[in-house]
Amino acid sequence: MIDIVYDAIVVGSGMSGGWAAKELTEKGLKTLMIESGRDVQHPIDYPTTNMMPWEFEHRGKLPLVVANQYKSMRKHFLMDESTIHFIKKDAEQEYIQDKPFDWIRGNQVGGRSLLWGRHTQRWSDFDFEGPNRDGFAIDWPIRYNDIAPWYSHVEKFIGVSGNKDGLDILPDGEFLPPFDMTCIEKHFKESVEKIIMAGM
Repeated sequence: MIDIVYDAIVVGSGMSGGWAAKELTEKGLKTLMIESGRDVQHPIDYPTTNMMPWEFEHRGKLPLVVANQYKSMRKHFLMDESTIHFIKKDAEQEYIQDKPFDWIRGNQVGGRSLLWGRHTQRWSDFDFEGPNRDGFAIDWPIRYNDIAPWYSHVEKFIGVSGNKDGLDILPDGEFLPPFDMTCIEKHFKESVEKIIMAGM
């Protein structure tokens, strides 16, 4: 065997590991990524991508006998009939816990990054200043302005859908066009705007 020396070893290919490997290799470091899950073949390993809600046997919900195999995460919004093939069962998790913890792991190259859906929000100073303002935990050593350039760097690569609303509590980003709202969402938006305008 030939001895190979790596500059970095990344364990797991999800959001954090995948991004770390990308940045390290682009900077010229010889990087080894270790992943225990299966290789996902595009597009054949996305069996539910183009299915409509009524095409699922249980309309997206999980039968109790199946849900009980995923107790650690069955209340999470990601967990339903359309995503279950990308989530590990409780019995397959390689961890031991002393206290209850909802551990949500994918079991494939890409981890849970395959489930993120192109929508993510930046933290604002309201979030970073939370511990200091509300008197809990330890204050963050950074603020929004420290990390804003990194948000932009990541968003330009991954593609994030969003709308520039100019809200201090929800900073604008490097957005792709937003997803179109449903008819219910549009009606709700118009109703709220009417209420606001009537109160002015």
